[in-house]
Amino acid sequence: MAAAFATSRSYERDPTAPDSCDNSGAMAAEIFTVGQRPDLQVRLGEITDPWPDFMNHDQVVRHWFPQLYERFRDFQFVLYEPDTDVVLGEGCSIPIRWDGRTETLPEGVHVLESGFAESRANVLCALMAVVDTRHQGRRLSSLIVGGMVDAASRAGFDCLIAPVRPTWKERYPLTPIERYMRWTREDGLPFDPWIRLHHRLGAELLGAAPASMDIQGGVAEWEEWTGMSFPEDGDYIVPGALVPVRFECGVGRYVEPNVWMRHKAR
Repeated sequence: MAAAFATSRSYERDPTAPDSCDNSGAMAAEIFTVGQRPDLQVRLGEITDPWPDFMNHDQVVRHWFPQLYERFRDFQFVLYEPDTDVVLGEGCSIPIRWDGRTETLPEGVHVLESGFAESRANVLCALMAVVDTRHQGRRLSSLIVGGMVDAASRAGFDCLIAPVRPTWKERYPLTPIERYMRWTREDGLPFDPWIRLHHRLGAELLGAAPASMDIQGGVAEWEEWTGMSFPEDGDYIVPGALVPVRFECGVGRYVEPNVWMRHKAR
């Protein structure tokens, strides 16, 4: 399972626009923690996977992620529509300790290691928010983010921090994340739809997360994951990747950058 904070691979319309706020589709959905509705945990496999296959091969994520549902059940979320009995999405997070300084923000998915070792957490760190691809366009992702903020508040934490995976960054893989995250539209709002949604929900942009995930594999593995060929060492633009994949000595490495954002607890 990938651990990037994103809901979909692309938006063809702005799901954060004010005129999208009056949507009955989102109103029928409810957010629960796994602790509140353990019966829904076994149904998370019903959600269609929006990630490119290579995203499922970060070794730190593969080791720690399944344990979230055992150790931190009150911080894993299921988006559910009771009227239709449909699981619409999920969210994952982990309590950590952070002193509030941007220079001490966690180093990518290694936040999992520190989170499991921490006994005096004061912050909730988002790991993933996914809406089933069949139900996107209903502004459901904001409910998952809101559920995380509420959980942070209930726990008495200072805030929710999120390594946001910019939705449109894959369209601009050669642009450094430090520049891309600052792009704005003519109306002054963030250019990227997912950064923009967090912004409209009140989040503050903290800075770049330059190495949010680190995925490595041999040529044969990358060819299986992507359906591409990699005949020589060098940098390759891979569909779904936010930056090029670099091959050296027959080993491909993808270091994914994200953007740190902070939501105040309510």
